[in-house]
Amino acid sequence: MKNTLFLFALLLMASCSTAQYSVSNSKAVKLFEEARRAPGASVDPQTHQPNYRAGIALLDKAIEKEPNFWEAYLLAGEFYEYIYDYENAIKNYEKALAINPNHAATGSTYFFLANAQYTVGDYASAMKNIDIYVRNKNANPELVAQANIIYASCEFADHAIKNPSVFKPINVGPGINTKDPEYFPTITVDGKTILFTRRIHDERAPMNQQQEDFYVSQLENGKWQTAIPMPKNVNTVNNEGAPTIAPDGRSLIFVACPDVTGKDYGEGRYGKGSCDLFYTKKLGSRWTDPVNLPGLVNSFLWESQPSISADGKSLYFVRRVSKRGEQPDSDIFVSTLQDDGTWGSPVRLPSTINTPLQEESVLIHPDGKTLYFASRGHVGIGGSDLFVSRMDENGNWSKAQNLGYPINSRADENSLMVSPEGDIAFFASDREGGYGDLDIYMFTLPVELRPTKTLYFEGVVFDAISRNPLPGKFQLIDIKTGKEVIVSEADRLTGEFMVSLPLNKEYALNVTYPGYTFFSQNFNMTNPDGLEAIHMDVPMVPITSDAIGVTLKNVFFDLNKASLRPESFIELNKLVDFLNLNKQLKIEIAGHTDTRGDAKDNLLLSDNRAKSVVEYLISKGIDASRLQAKGYGESQPIISDAAIEAMNSEKEKEAAHQENRRTEYKIIK
Repeated sequence: MKNTLFLFALLLMASCSTAQYSVSNSKAVKLFEEARRAPGASVDPQTHQPNYRAGIALLDKAIEKEPNFWEAYLLAGEFYEYIYDYENAIKNYEKALAINPNHAATGSTYFFLANAQYTVGDYASAMKNIDIYVRNKNANPELVAQANIIYASCEFADHAIKNPSVFKPINVGPGINTKDPEYFPTITVDGKTILFTRRIHDERAPMNQQQEDFYVSQLENGKWQTAIPMPKNVNTVNNEGAPTIAPDGRSLIFVACPDVTGKDYGEGRYGKGSCDLFYTKKLGSRWTDPVNLPGLVNSFLWESQPSISADGKSLYFVRRVSKRGEQPDSDIFVSTLQDDGTWGSPVRLPSTINTPLQEESVLIHPDGKTLYFASRGHVGIGGSDLFVSRMDENGNWSKAQNLGYPINSRADENSLMVSPEGDIAFFASDREGGYGDLDIYMFTLPVELRPTKTLYFEGVVFDAISRNPLPGKFQLIDIKTGKEVIVSEADRLTGEFMVSLPLNKEYALNVTYPGYTFFSQNFNMTNPDGLEAIHMDVPMVPITSDAIGVTLKNVFFDLNKASLRPESFIELNKLVDFLNLNKQLKIEIAGHTDTRGDAKDNLLLSDNRAKSVVEYLISKGIDASRLQAKGYGESQPIISDAAIEAMNSEKEKEAAHQENRRTEYKIIK
């Protein structure tokens, strides 16, 4: 239901228990009283919830005896709404108001009638009854606030349905979807691995022999392959659900709940509350045993539906909260990774995202600034709608934007997942034409709803001498702002890595590992020209080697000048840190140019540029005796003139000349 009905129930019960009824037929009154008690006296065999249907049957008998028993119509309307039969709820509310338009439980009937009409898409009638309700001087202020949202939602829904976006969902196929429900998809940044939740029958499982497990499918030749379950140390007899996989596909955070005793989760895993977040990491081909997420995210409350940012430093999740005696509700929180590897105290996202009603199903896109989520509290089309909010340069979230119709409908929508490129979205639906229950579908996301496109940078980190893999640590920095964008780590066993690269920025990449010189690379992503991915191996030079020069890819000079540009300071400060950690080292700073221009001028320019770097290092406290500057001019090109001449395009040739224009450092002692 779009809005909770607890207040109405309390008002109605109080009214009926303390006031005289509008009818005097004792048999009708007795049936009414029995109907009031019926939901708490038995369980509906269809829903396993309070037996509102039994109450409705008794109310029908009461109305047969007293056709003008408006209180019975009112209670029947409420009971029908509790079982989601809005059409009959509307009929009974309207009948109660036709008999007694001036009472109906302090006037709240107009509100609940309007809510039901909004839910079935009768927007004109809903707005008419909202108008009546808000003009009532005795109207409950909290319901008035909700009434205004319903009115705005009716206006929005009417306009959205008349102006639909293109929406052609495609079932992702039998590799993923089965007769069982599949939902909550999450995907790696290369778009080649999808992980999702499947609810399966398991003879070992309590409660109707159903439980949730994780499955993984790989994309090959444009087709999702048959999904396989996660290993048994991750999937257990209890529920595992709502996963978020790190962009590199090697870290997984998911929700798991205690067993039916409430004491522990799975095989010896213990939680802090009703449902907690757990963490597992992939080493080579093996997933480690999951552990309760370290830090302050988990509490005695219910935590679920995590989404980790591409930089690995922010974790968004849903926490169920209670509000002033209402039914349990949920908001979106974010926690930041601390220096000690634990997660810090969660912060509730602002009111531009969270509302007094339910928010859930959060997704932070790999661009790090676009948030998708589901909500019942924002202006929408009905039920739970999908929304997007964007973070500005100051870290503020924009007002939530409804994804519109028909992406959103009068039914509940949630568990949206958007591809790293931002053009394709995935969601779960039980629409006709599927393979069974909930299936996962994909569709093209309208341009105005897309995040910033992200590419990915992949490869292997290894020892430049022995070729052995290394678990190098990655740091991606926005050159313009100096802010750290991505922190990642290569696989401990294979050295493989995958790092997200959002477009429209220029990045400095540094890779470090103890005992090795640091590796740097520059990524100018402001104009990638159709580039989809970057593959690059990362050779790490041992500190013991004094023969290999390491290029400082993010040291820049003005044209034909030796003055350092400010964006060079990020990389040079890394070199300062490296020298401070390895105080026994002496290094040479070497300047190189391309072969264009006068050779003597090039030699002088390269020498002056090397000296500028040395002067900067000295200004940061590095002893001058540990530094040498030398210009090599055009004498040591990486790419020969002959190779450049053989290139087909001027763009390729200019890139080759750029490779030759460089600043290097190498260990000389």
